[in-house]
Amino acid sequence: MIGFYNYTVVLTYISLGISAFGMTQAIHGRFKTAIICLALSGLCDMFDGKIARAKKDRTEDEKAFGIQIDSLCDVVCFGAFPALICYLLGVRGPLGMAIIIMYCINSVIRLAYFNVMEAKNALVTEDGEKFYRGLPITSMAIVLPLVFMIQFFVPDFVFRICLHLALLIVGILFIVNFKLKKPKNMTLAVIVGVVAAAVVVMIFFTRYRISFHPGWPWIVRR
Repeated sequence: MIGFYNYTVVLTYISLGISAFGMTQAIHGRFKTAIICLALSGLCDMFDGKIARAKKDRTEDEKAFGIQIDSLCDVVCFGAFPALICYLLGVRGPLGMAIIIMYCINSVIRLAYFNVMEAKNALVTEDGEKFYRGLPITSMAIVLPLVFMIQFFVPDFVFRICLHLALLIVGILFIVNFKLKKPKNMTLAVIVGVVAAAVVVMIFFTRYRISFHPGWPWIVRR
């Protein structure tokens, strides 16, 4: 079989599988499950690189394969998946579709640029510290659960505005040329805690579903 098979890419495949399942849940209106899947995919992505770097005897081909697999999976997990959730939750119409298209295109540009820079080892400072150019695409696994959490505080139309703004701002930041220091373990722990808290709030307080009727999909409370 073609490809490289070792434990360094298993977590990336798990992340993809979770997101694929999450898409099916979003389509059927199970948004709590879908958002949890998005958060879990982001959690997997936080640690897949650490697992890969722990294997010291990887060949150059295995390293290059891992980089490509990671970005290809990220296109689905943090590009297409959040865009689908936002569309089903009400990001639509000419403006909404323009924002979704922009978000998806920028996510691909951001990942392709990362691959090029990573291959050249250009994302490391002279002191050996790694950094990002532009906002990492996995940021949407943090932003969207937080935005979804607030929907029980505000009217539906305000919630939809927040979704539009989240996609627009995050999508633009994907391709803005700024340096972002790669977070340390303590920072990652704080991020995981914040997202976990958002997911807990969402589980107990949100009541969204898709209404299957003429004009579907409109979002109604249950």
